[in-house]
Amino acid sequence: MVDRRLLASGVFGGLIAMGLVGAGAFIGSGIVNAQVGNRQVTVRGLAERDVVADLAVLNLSFRAANDDLPTAQAKIDRDLALVRTFLTRQGYPEEAVSIGRLQVLDTRAREYSSGDNVVRFILTQSVTVRTTDVQRVAQTERALNDLVREGVQLDFSAPTYVFTRLNAVRPEMIAEATASARSGAEQFARDSGTTLGPIRQATQGSFEILAREDLDSEPAALNKRVRVVATVSYQLR
Repeated sequence: MVDRRLLASGVFGGLIAMGLVGAGAFIGSGIVNAQVGNRQVTVRGLAERDVVADLAVLNLSFRAANDDLPTAQAKIDRDLALVRTFLTRQGYPEEAVSIGRLQVLDTRAREYSSGDNVVRFILTQSVTVRTTDVQRVAQTERALNDLVREGVQLDFSAPTYVFTRLNAVRPEMIAEATASARSGAEQFARDSGTTLGPIRQATQGSFEILAREDLDSEPAALNKRVRVVATVSYQLR
């Protein structure tokens, strides 16, 4: 005859074992669901737009050197008149042209002294053109040899071209970058056999203004490219 105490103990032990198995299955299912619930994909969307600079700054400087200060000053005055006449011929209004401060260097002064054979006085004058007529500046740059032919000792640097209308293109470009990110996320969801859920997090990178051609420096480039990247995390279902 089977001992009732032994039978009861065996049944109780079996119930405990079944309970542990059931509990283990429940916990395991909970972990899987948590992982499914937390699945997400993070993608980046790029938006680019070609633009043309709408502001140009042209800096011209010229110098005169002589051992006699009045003679050097007279040369600077002559050259300044030539530069102003040249810019008028190029079509710039007076308000677009500003005259910088005259700089005078005495090479015989103690802090600059470098020998008796150096010309004593070196005078430098600067003129700045600031205009929204960027195409005119591009033409002026090609005509600067006319000043050199007239005897102006010109120190010239390339014009600076600026795109100031970033706020005008910002909203559309952000929308384009976000749409690009969503397109990539939807493709990932299809490939992985899931569906795309709501946005969990989104960040917008800084807007970059670059030269349209990689060989150019951005400040000297009339034609530019604006770029922004949006990083978006989506829930996966």
